[in-house]
Amino acid sequence: MPNIKSAKKRVKVIATKTLRNQMIKSNLKTCIKNFEALAAKADKANAVEACKLAFKRLDQAVAKGILHKNTAARKKAQLSLKLNKIGA
Repeated sequence: MPNIKSAKKRVKVIATKTLRNQMIKSNLKTCIKNFEALAAKADKANAVEACKLAFKRLDQAVAKGILHKNTAARKKAQLSLKLNKIGA
């Protein structure tokens, strides 16, 4: 446990930021799982909406510094491939 006042504050701030990051990551994973469930059912109309939401959450995670931009781009590409396979 830290003894210095500024170090104590850092511990509190890091705990708050960690919680925020966990919330955003959890929401992102939920959105992706919802899309994949709709893709498995071949429900194209709803899958498109879920994909848009997942893309938005990925972009938000990149903006907050939670995900690297290349990671988000890779995930978007994977989701796009799954979406395109629904119609085929």
